[in-house]
Amino acid sequence: MRRTVAPRVPGALRTCRLTACLIAAALLPPLLILPASGADDTEDQRLQNAFTDAAREFHVPRSVLMSVSYMQSRWDAHPGTPSVAGGYGPMHLTAADHGGAPAPAPGAQAPGAQAPGGRSDDPLAGTAFTAVGHAVQPASLERAARLIRVPAGQLRTDAVANVRGGAALLAAAQRNLGKPLSTRPEDWWQAVERFPGTRDVTSAATYANDVFGLIRRGAHRTTAEGQEVTLPASPGVRPHAGPPAAPRPKNVECPPELSCDWLAAPYEEIDDDGDYGNHDLADRPRDQRIEYIVIHDTESTLPNMFRTVQDPTEASWHYSVRSSDGHITQHVRTKDEAWHSGSKFVNARSIGVEHEGFLTHPGTWYTEQMYRSSARLVRFLAKKYGIPMDRQHIFGHDNVPAPTADSIPEMHEDPGPFWDWRHYFDLLGAPLKATAGPDSPMVMILPDYATHKPRYTGCEGDGKRCQPHGSSAVRLYTRPDESAPLIQDPGRRPDGEDSTEDVSDLGSRVSTGQTFAVADRSGEWTAIWYQGRKAWFKNPAAHPTAVGASGRMVTPKEGLAEIPAFGRALPEADAYPEGVEEEEEAPLPYTIRAGQRYVTQSGVGGSYVDRSTFSDVPQPVVLGHERYYEIQLGHRLAYVRANDVDLLDTHGTPSH
Repeated sequence: MRRTVAPRVPGALRTCRLTACLIAAALLPPLLILPASGADDTEDQRLQNAFTDAAREFHVPRSVLMSVSYMQSRWDAHPGTPSVAGGYGPMHLTAADHGGAPAPAPGAQAPGAQAPGGRSDDPLAGTAFTAVGHAVQPASLERAARLIRVPAGQLRTDAVANVRGGAALLAAAQRNLGKPLSTRPEDWWQAVERFPGTRDVTSAATYANDVFGLIRRGAHRTTAEGQEVTLPASPGVRPHAGPPAAPRPKNVECPPELSCDWLAAPYEEIDDDGDYGNHDLADRPRDQRIEYIVIHDTESTLPNMFRTVQDPTEASWHYSVRSSDGHITQHVRTKDEAWHSGSKFVNARSIGVEHEGFLTHPGTWYTEQMYRSSARLVRFLAKKYGIPMDRQHIFGHDNVPAPTADSIPEMHEDPGPFWDWRHYFDLLGAPLKATAGPDSPMVMILPDYATHKPRYTGCEGDGKRCQPHGSSAVRLYTRPDESAPLIQDPGRRPDGEDSTEDVSDLGSRVSTGQTFAVADRSGEWTAIWYQGRKAWFKNPAAHPTAVGASGRMVTPKEGLAEIPAFGRALPEADAYPEGVEEEEEAPLPYTIRAGQRYVTQSGVGGSYVDRSTFSDVPQPVVLGHERYYEIQLGHRLAYVRANDVDLLDTHGTPSH
């Protein structure tokens, strides 16, 4: 969706009622043997020590406190900057002067609804953390401030105070449940379930499972503020039973551990000329294989997007993921084709997943719970439809190939350079990693997200420099020199204007997980084949931005000086049946010359669907016999005819 400046979130959040205070906790004997932090500790250990000290002070297992914080914020503080839900600091404590958990979409079937006869099916109802209805209140910043007796404002900006407040809330929840302040992490299961204010029992149990799964595995991360934090693995912590399957509308396709609802996109005529919207009926995967999942952000708030998806004159997509808690709403059945990518060819073969957020404000909108819910959904869909979990099949709206040359400038740029693809693929269970040595003729782009902070401008819409932030994108130059001009995209800027550092300018960028053929090397610099030219990026051995990769490449057949690249794979002319007009082929303005190589991860057959009329049944799919290879041509994908290229393995040997 188009980028705008993120608005402030209005509204007032009602806080939870105050539970028993923790004065008595100070009189208890120590329950944890934890090292105390020293006055001479290095500054980058301050947060690590805060977890140790707060766990000791409030008698909460340190592993529980740290894992809850990781699930809330991945230990990032973003001092003074709230999330969309009004959460602050490493514990994501929610302030009362922000809106609370959003209401369900108009017309959506909400989880935790009352059963016939007024009986509640939500077992969390009636507990100390339950508010009106069946929503559990988020961890309150004001309540935490009262428990630790500091001004509430301090918890917004001081990460150490924020951690203390989170520990106090966990201890208060444990005492309210009538449970001891035990040293065993397993004894804190119910307190953990209640901490984030999750509104339904399935999501609450899934959250707790994630917390305890992280305790078992352990974690290490450098935060956005440069803090080094390590949670040691505790493999002996026993897992809890899985969450109960959530009741859901019959149309919803969703993994059992997620609570999902349904808000239909309309399929209806909109005028007397036969125009209709906002999606196409299909019979996938019977009539067309589903090969891609496209990751979007909404560039709007979710209520606005819900209004959009219910408008037959607007676009559509299959799923929406809410920022505040990762709740999922489905709008179009996966068997049908949504209008979401800007390419009819990609729409016919893909599922579109929108994430509430603005690409210029990732710390506010791209929450850990959103990442986790989205990854669970995508993993479920990829398994169901046999979609490979790589970056040529699970990609951003900004990677969708433009169908024609004149459509390139209009293609979208979300979810942008701050979407954490490395973390996302970790959550998918398909980690991005080196598959060959550093001298391999192929590389995968893989910077360290937390420490890789290229300069961007335009986050506030005024050309000013963006606040430094971890990024998945690596910038490309015309020479191995950071003072050299940036690579230009002749399709995106046909008038010859230079590429810029604007956050939405894709003309000189590659993205984490994308794989390219090496064109040259010079000292700390690596060149790749990119849109028909050599493009250079800095890749020092001490802090690499790319790693060795293995796989297959294509190169023009011997005797061909150059070959065309396409934004879609269309059938050959004689494949179209009588009555279906042939779609005109339109090469992209990029030329692949002899000797150049591009990475491919799959072949595709040509296809076309003429869905230009309103009908009660899907239109037939025209299937061609000619084969294509999908390639990583630049920031976006493209297609080349199989008859135009030779297929090579990593070592340049012909592959069959």
